[in-house]
Amino acid sequence: MTQASARVAAVLVTAAMADAAPPGVDPAEFLMAMAEDTYEMAAGLELVRPVILSVGVPGLEEIAWPGTPVISIASAAEAFAALPYGTEGVVISGDAPDLPPLLVGKLLRELGRAHLAVCPADGGGAVAVAARLPLPGWADVDLDEPYDEPDLVVRLRRRAPGPRMVATTPGWHRLRRPTDVARLDPGLEGWDSTRALLSATGPRSR
Repeated sequence: MTQASARVAAVLVTAAMADAAPPGVDPAEFLMAMAEDTYEMAAGLELVRPVILSVGVPGLEEIAWPGTPVISIASAAEAFAALPYGTEGVVISGDAPDLPPLLVGKLLRELGRAHLAVCPADGGGAVAVAARLPLPGWADVDLDEPYDEPDLVVRLRRRAPGPRMVATTPGWHRLRRPTDVARLDPGLEGWDSTRALLSATGPRSR
């Protein structure tokens, strides 16, 4: 297996992410724009194969590049088990349209010394989680929505069979409620679809 096929980056998209749409913005369009921007970032990573994981969201094939698998799963808890290939994987929450690719790279580099690496989300939970595959049993925290678990890192470290097995990187924000769109930085590159949708529906409050 080549290095390019050994790493997989999956974008996890759930129907609940549409709840972050600000007033005046169609929730389904907002969800699709966020997912597309997050996917475009993941698909642009070097030596990584992209995947889209859907929890109750139809039509994600429309944002995928040719050859990208779009896999339906019942809940976020199944994300790592659903990855179709790879010896290392990172699952990225689809509501982080302006996530810098540098942070995903840091997560994957941490796997050189740790079994699991977490990019914490502002306000609790995780933006992305990287792991050596297959995911070890101790890392399965048996939660339907592990990315929204406030104490995810604490729980993982308690379950790990040894020290220094769960690393963390600098955190980032997710768009989990309508007011979170104020956290998007117009000076950052990327998030083109979300930017265009918000621009078309009026100015954002800051």
